[in-house]
Amino acid sequence: MTVSDSRLDALPGFSGGRFPAACSSRTVLDHVTSKWGVLVLLTLSAGGLRWGELRRTIEGISEKMLAQTLRTLEADGFVLREAQPVIPPRVDYSLTDRGRDLADRLIPLMGWIADNADEIVDEARSAERARA
Repeated sequence: MTVSDSRLDALPGFSGGRFPAACSSRTVLDHVTSKWGVLVLLTLSAGGLRWGELRRTIEGISEKMLAQTLRTLEADGFVLREAQPVIPPRVDYSLTDRGRDLADRLIPLMGWIADNADEIVDEARSAERARA
């Protein structure tokens, strides 16, 4: 079954009455909008950082998730990884032009979330208490 609605037809990624599972936009959306992906992109939007600086800035991210997220965002062309030929090893991470463009689009979304998060969470908790 497909949905026929001109409002949906105008949405990016909507094709043939559906959001196709095999669409490459789904893959990129998954990478970009993961909790850690968004936070890494937003953190790097302020400028390049080293591994430890990223890990300290993004509280709660494990080493494994930071490494995985950085690899994914680098493979997608959003993050630039620069290994410096020094001892001890130094690796710097920054946004590519594509990554900066994306971060510029995520910042307003994160602003909206920050402005509304407390109210949303409080309302959800109140509704849960009312159901209990």
